[in-house]
Amino acid sequence: MVVANTTTMAPLSHVAAGLGSRRVFGLIDRLDYRRPVSSRLVLATVVLIAVLIGGNFTALKFALDHTTPLLLTAMRTVIGGSTLLAVAHVVGERLPTRQVDYTRIFVVSLSITTVSSALLVFGTSRVPAGVASLVSSTMPLFTTVLSVVLLGALVPGLGRIGLLVGFAGTVVLASPSLEGDTAAVGIGALILSAVAWAFGTVFMKWKDFSRVSPIMLVGVQLIMSACVLVPFSMLVEGTEGTDWSLGLLVPLLYASIPANAVTFSLLATVVKRATPTQAAASAYLIPVFGVLFGWLIRGEVLGLAEVVGGLLVVIGVYLVVTANARAAPG
Repeated sequence: MVVANTTTMAPLSHVAAGLGSRRVFGLIDRLDYRRPVSSRLVLATVVLIAVLIGGNFTALKFALDHTTPLLLTAMRTVIGGSTLLAVAHVVGERLPTRQVDYTRIFVVSLSITTVSSALLVFGTSRVPAGVASLVSSTMPLFTTVLSVVLLGALVPGLGRIGLLVGFAGTVVLASPSLEGDTAAVGIGALILSAVAWAFGTVFMKWKDFSRVSPIMLVGVQLIMSACVLVPFSMLVEGTEGTDWSLGLLVPLLYASIPANAVTFSLLATVVKRATPTQAAASAYLIPVFGVLFGWLIRGEVLGLAEVVGGLLVVIGVYLVVTANARAAPG
């Protein structure tokens, strides 16, 4: 794994600060699942999710230069969960009171912020960023299959075209990274991560989470994941391989709050207002912003494949969102 000099992390911290937590959580409020929402707002939220996760790949690369995969995943859940619960308390949110809500949140926690997140970090530590982006972008395909199986969903024709175009774009976008050898274990971990994330996405649409706000949902979810990941990472990895420095702290904070807590809150909100395929379509844009942040922060040069692939991905996600918006009742 090639890791850039940690002194170049400063632009990344400016990106995270520039997003503005008040604006982001304001967007979550505007996406309240009890209100009608326009397809433009859904599309804007999908793009924002992709921006945050796209930057996450670069942040993880920097952080992994100072710690181990499982411990990094565990620290993300502790910081992200604590932040969201604090925000929820400030805005007057209350913890769920029904046991069934906690059971359902635990299922989502286990699939997305525990298994999927751990496998994502582990896989990213063993393959190039472009390959990690490509494999992660298969998540909408698994989401579509699970939506058909579990929800009996139908994908509009235009949506199916969008899925194909978007996946083709990810292939073109990441193709330069496929020229060298890749770790089979890393690829397998990323595929399983995509499947776990897809199941959690569909489960949130399948079951009723209407009594739990998105911020509280993800806050509790991350704390549940922390209760599993912290002792597991201590048992498996320990802290001997961790360098407790700013080189770890800065990317860890970005990966924990904007790219983890905020992202999953937005995703939980979108899932309540959109079809699972719409919510999952953000994965098509992740490689675009992954490449962009690589260029801005690590000085990587954009080639023809990145430009062509990026355009196909944007077209694909637009077709998916538009097709589902047209097919939605009312």
